[in-house]
Formats: sequence, structure tokens, C-alpha cells
Amino acid sequence: MNQIPSAGQILLRPVTLIISCAIFVILILVMGLMDLNRLDRSLVSFMEVRGLDVAEKIERESLVNYTSIMHMLRGEAAGETLIPLTDETFLTQESLIKALLGVIRTIDSRWAASGISPEEAKGVIEREGLWLLAVLDDGGRVLFQSRPLPGQVLARAKPVIQKNKDLVIDLFGRPERAARTGVVALRRSSGNGTILVALDDDALRWWGMRIAMQRAVDEAGQTPGVVFVTVLDVRGAVLGARGEQPAPQEITAKEKELLSGAAAVAARDIRLGEKEHLMVMAPLSLEGPPAGIVRVGFERDRMDQILERNRHFLFLSTGFIVLAGLFSLWFVFQNQKRHLARIEEMRKRLEQSERLSSLGQLAAGVAHEIRNPLNAISMASQRLQREYMPCEQEKGAEFGRLTGVIRDEIRRLNVIIEDFLTFSRSRRLELREFSLTEVIQKLARLMGEEARVRGIALTVRSGQDSLMVPMDVDKLQQALINIVKNAMESIEGTGSIDIVMEKRPGERAVVRISDTGSGLAPGEIEKIFDPDYTTKEKGLGLGLPIAFEIVRGHGGTIRVQSSPGRGTTFEVELPTKTPSAGTAGR
Repeated sequence: MNQIPSAGQILLRPVTLIISCAIFVILILVMGLMDLNRLDRSLVSFMEVRGLDVAEKIERESLVNYTSIMHMLRGEAAGETLIPLTDETFLTQESLIKALLGVIRTIDSRWAASGISPEEAKGVIEREGLWLLAVLDDGGRVLFQSRPLPGQVLARAKPVIQKNKDLVIDLFGRPERAARTGVVALRRSSGNGTILVALDDDALRWWGMRIAMQRAVDEAGQTPGVVFVTVLDVRGAVLGARGEQPAPQEITAKEKELLSGAAAVAARDIRLGEKEHLMVMAPLSLEGPPAGIVRVGFERDRMDQILERNRHFLFLSTGFIVLAGLFSLWFVFQNQKRHLARIEEMRKRLEQSERLSSLGQLAAGVAHEIRNPLNAISMASQRLQREYMPCEQEKGAEFGRLTGVIRDEIRRLNVIIEDFLTFSRSRRLELREFSLTEVIQKLARLMGEEARVRGIALTVRSGQDSLMVPMDVDKLQQALINIVKNAMESIEGTGSIDIVMEKRPGERAVVRISDTGSGLAPGEIEKIFDPDYTTKEKGLGLGLPIAFEIVRGHGGTIRVQSSPGRGTTFEVELPTKTPSAGTAGR
């Protein structure tokens, strides 16, 4: 055994208690911070739901607006009822015209400054969803065109080119497929030339969606608590925006997941000026796959107030726990003083156990020398019974009883000596292929009755019908029985023992024996396979060391997992192929 600690060493020192209290306080703080994180996630989830509601509202409103705008742009299909000219209709037309004129005037100012290169024109066309952009001089000659200028489009812009009008808007009410291309022509601000843009069917749909989306965004942006709303298409172009916008951002990786359908909603913090806001991102779907992204910015003031209140409560509760810990520290020290005498007595008993263990180790050293005289005594008693039995019946019975006692005691001593000799000589194993499943089932039958009497539920689970392992059947069974017996002895009252067998990669078989017993401290796990260590009040405590030697002789290993009060698990791992001479027992 290791040296027995003194009573002063066993006495819980102040530093140990302080460390324990500090760990406890840290755990409380960590748990409180985890609760704060959970609360923050819950609040974020609530805001995500609000963001989804805003996105759904934008979807509904934009779909209605888009349908109305497309009817105005394309006109009614043949024979259908004319759309009534309401204030809403005029407002929609006015919004579309103002947006297109704003684009044309921007192009005019840039052309007047330095002209437009093909790369710049391509960027404008892609960003503004135009089909055709052309710049003509005062005489109608083409100075720039993004694509060949169709004669039909040129004819529709002729009043502006010939200076009869300053503006031509030919967008609305064209149901014929060939005439669906919308045209807007504007006399340049200098009066020298014309800027012409044309919108094909796809461009008309994009601009219709843009106007419809902006109107829906304007309405959704009035929701209480909403700071800003931004709608982007799949390319990242802004379809609608309201409120103070964050710095321009491309579509993020998380938003790409929303567009692909891998996620339903996302959120992140964003700073606008000096304040933090929560931006909720949701996919925008219009009767089909996601067509864009909705970004909704919410105020975080209420969320931060709730988190701050909970943070204050956490610190107050931690302070109370620290005071309670200091009181407990004082109480423990007072209690230790009263029990110091008992600890000293316990130390003396442990020292006595150590001396007895040393005597047992010494006995193991001389066990081999005792066996030969025992064999001689056994043979002599057999010869006495066979050749010198008294003739009188009464004396013969007494003679037989005495010689029987001698033989029984010799057998008992042989069993004890055999346990001692386990660690003083090599174990010869006769390995042969045998079913590990059958060994486990036999083990359950042998130990089942004893487990039932003790009130212990013994269960066996096997994932293999017949798992063949090279083994010495009797020795391996003895090792497993020793482990199961140890598990039974660790259970006070009722409990359970679970035996699981499985095959692992790398040609290894595993038998896992788990119990609900008292468990082992980390220091005990390192000692349980030492022949000079035992926690038993009776017996030699050699069961686990014998099991360890047997499993090692099979080329296997035993691993132990345990914690006080939670039980112990022994994991016996065996090779499914015959171990080499280097791994087998000597």
C-alpha cells in the first residue's frame, strides 16, 4: 500500500475550501452567463419571427402591386376588362416614370461630364435592369448604343429626336407581344440630343417588381420598432429600401443559404451610427423559389434592457452565494475540529491494515514452499485412510471423519495458495477458437441466481450472434466472473449490472460490464489491479488482479471508467485473432 496520510493531511485545508468555493462561484457564473446567452437567443428568435412577419407582409403587398403594375405595363389581354383608372393606378405609374427619369438624368449628367465607356454602360444596364441604352446627337445620329437600335424603337422616340417633344413615355397598355418593349426618350438637359432607354419583357418585369417592392417596403417600414427595411434581388441589386440604411453590403454567405433554402431565417447585430441594431434576414418568395432577400433592422433597446436586468440579478445572486460559501467555510472548520480525534483513530486503523497487507504479500512469497508439504500431507492422509483404517466400526467412522477434515483443509489451503501463486508464476493458456457470445451467456446463467438473490438486475446485450475469439475458455470465464462478482459486491441494496458485447474495427472484441455500485475514486482506479491493494473486509482481494493477468495473457486490455456514487464500467478488449507471443501471457 501507499503511505497512509496523517490526520493533519486528511484535515481539509483552508486553501482547498477556498478553491472549492471559487470553483462553485465560477460554475454559478458560467451557468448564469449560459442562461443570459439562452435568453439572448430567445429574444433573437422572437425578433426573427417578427422579421419573418414583415417579410411575409412585403411578399403579399408586393405580389398585389406587381400584378397591378404588370397589367398597366402590358395592357389587358384580348377581350378582358379594362383596369379602372384610380388614384392608386396613377400613383403607381408616377412612381415608375419618376424612377426611370431619375436613371436617364443620371446618365445625362455623366455623359455631359466625361462620356460613358462601354464598361460603365454595362454596369448601369445591369444595375438598373435596362434592355437598351442609347445616346443620340441633335441630328439623330447615334453616339452610343449598348446594342443595335431597332427601327421600331427609334420610330417611337422620333417626336423627341425631331424636337417636337421633350419627353416620350411609351410603357403602358401594350398587350401585343411584338410591341411589349417599353420606350422612354428624354431630351438632354443641354438641348443637344436625346437619351433613349428601352425595356424588354424581362426588364419590364424587373422594374415592375422594383416599384411594387418599394411600395410594399414603404408600408412595412411603418411597423413599430422597425428601423430600416431593405429588399435585394438574387444579384444583390436593391429593389426597395426605407429608413437609415447600413453601409452597402453584398449578399453574404448566410443569405446565400437563405436563397438556396438551406435556412429559413438568420440574424446578426449591426451598427448604425452610435447604436446597435439587430438585422433579421429572410428569403423573399413570390409564388416560386426565393427571388431575393429581405433585411429588416430592429431596435435592440428593449432587448438590452432585459439582458441588463438579468445581468444585475446574476451578480447579486453570485454575491449572496459567496457570502454563503464563507459561512460554510467557517462551519466546516468548526466541524473538523470536533472530528479530529475520530480521524486520528481512523489513521491508526489504516496503518494496521497496511501492516496486514504487507504480511499477506510476504505470505505470497512463501506460498510455493508450502505447497509441497501440503501435497505430502494429502498423500499421507489418503494412505492412512486406505491402509490403517481401524477395524472397529465406531473408531473407523471417527478415523474417516478426521482424515476427511484433513483433506478438506488441504484443499482449502490449495485454493488460497493458488491465488497467491497467480502473481509468482506465469499462466499457461491453451487458446482455441470459441464463441465469446456463448461464454457471456454461460456467465449470465452462472451468476444470474446470485444476482437475483442480491436484488440485482443482470442483463446481457449482444450485437453479434456468434463472435469467435481465440481464448482459454475456463480462464477467460474465470476473469469475467471475477469482474461481475466485484460489481455485485460494489452494489449496496438493489441495483443493476449490464453486460454488453460488441465487435470493433481492427479485429477487436469488447465486453463492457457496467454496474450501478458505489464507484471508485480516481486514485483507486490506478490501484485496483495491484495484488497488494484491496478494499474488502474479508478475503484476499485478488479477483481483479487475476482477471487482469488472464486478459493480458490473451493479448487484451482492461479499461476502467468510474466515479464515486455513479458506478463503474469495466471494458475488456480482446483480439479476434490469435495473439502473438509478444502480446500473450508468458
